[in-house]
Amino acid sequence: MAFSVPDLPYAFDALEPHIDAQTMEIHHDKHHAAYVNNANAALEGTEWADRSVEDVLTNLAALPADKQGPVRNNAGGHYNHTLFWESMGPGKGGEPGGALGDAIASTFGSFGEFQAQLKAAGVGRFGSGWAWLVHNGSGLAIVSTPNQDNPISDGHTPLLGVDVWEHAYYLKYQNRRPDYLDAWWHTVNWDVVAERFAAVA
Repeated sequence: MAFSVPDLPYAFDALEPHIDAQTMEIHHDKHHAAYVNNANAALEGTEWADRSVEDVLTNLAALPADKQGPVRNNAGGHYNHTLFWESMGPGKGGEPGGALGDAIASTFGSFGEFQAQLKAAGVGRFGSGWAWLVHNGSGLAIVSTPNQDNPISDGHTPLLGVDVWEHAYYLKYQNRRPDYLDAWWHTVNWDVVAERFAAVA
């Protein structure tokens, strides 16, 4: 079954004032849709056309050589953005509690230090890409990936990712990526992140 763009679980303006409605609409309806269309086109006629996006991305090396680049970029873009939309919500933010909160404090020293390190990974990503909180098989870690690469291709489980492509923030924040990252924390749906953590911890 071909990939499809998931509906946003909230309205385009639901994350205002942190992320503006116009950015959300263009990001979801144009950018994400383009990744889906291009991924479907790249996989059409191959044995991978009906596989899950996770299956495809964890087996990139098994794809025909001429498909690997387009699929890495576009199926990766589909996967990353689906996780991104699910990781945010109106009236969210704050700090996680429970096992996830404990693991973050234990790994990074404090929630504030975790925020600082994830922000640094996002600000420090040259060009376009993502900053992630992942479970690497033994515990939590922060990684950054270029373009639409993602942690599952490296055997990690992404728990939370923030898009630092300019299309994610430029209409509102222009070149102020650090300001966008500061605002983004107010949208994080920690309940969803905690569910992902509980599934792998």
